[in-house]
Amino acid sequence: MGTESLQAVLFDMDGTIIDSEPYWMRAERELVESFGGTWSDEQGYALVGSGLWNSASLIRAAGVELELDDIVHHLSNRVLEQIKDSVPWRPGVREVLGTILQRGLPCALVTMSLRKNAEALAEAVAQELGAPVFHAIISGDDVSAPKPNPEAYLLGAQALGVPISHTVAIEDSSYGAASAFSAGAVTIGIPLHVDIPRDYVHEIWDSLDGKSLEDLEASWVRHHGGRP
Repeated sequence: MGTESLQAVLFDMDGTIIDSEPYWMRAERELVESFGGTWSDEQGYALVGSGLWNSASLIRAAGVELELDDIVHHLSNRVLEQIKDSVPWRPGVREVLGTILQRGLPCALVTMSLRKNAEALAEAVAQELGAPVFHAIISGDDVSAPKPNPEAYLLGAQALGVPISHTVAIEDSSYGAASAFSAGAVTIGIPLHVDIPRDYVHEIWDSLDGKSLEDLEASWVRHHGGRP
């Protein structure tokens, strides 16, 4: 593979590969209400893309009398239950992942969800496409600082053995886009439940529907411009 080409693709998970944000919001609301509190959609949307322990601290402030780790694992398990019942694929994502698989291009999953959730999604993708797609997983368990810190995406590129500047990252949230953009990836934002500031991305797409690996490569060429 040439040095002046796209060398890897980095995918966010929640809201990007699957529309799991409603699952998270349901889990949050159920947990808060079980302690006699209330949890609004606005509160849930404010957490989209943020680190789980950050979210857990706000949920505890809403009256959930549990340790932060317990909140994180409770929510993650509840979301995992819902995903196993029904995988809410985003439009076009399986087709794009399929073209990446056919080409053999390195691909990583970069998510703030727990590793057990990320591994379950990676397995669902492998079952859907007939072979594993992700060569590496960076999860919320693996970072010292969550998105929007660039650490997760830097680790993703490192795990694949490629320069971050030769990757494209796909994100649905402002936290995630800021992480990928500041790390140095060509960042494509595909907003779903929340807006993404233009300053945080190189391009904004409506969805991956009708897109291909060639579109990702073209985006990298437009914004990388052959820089080392």
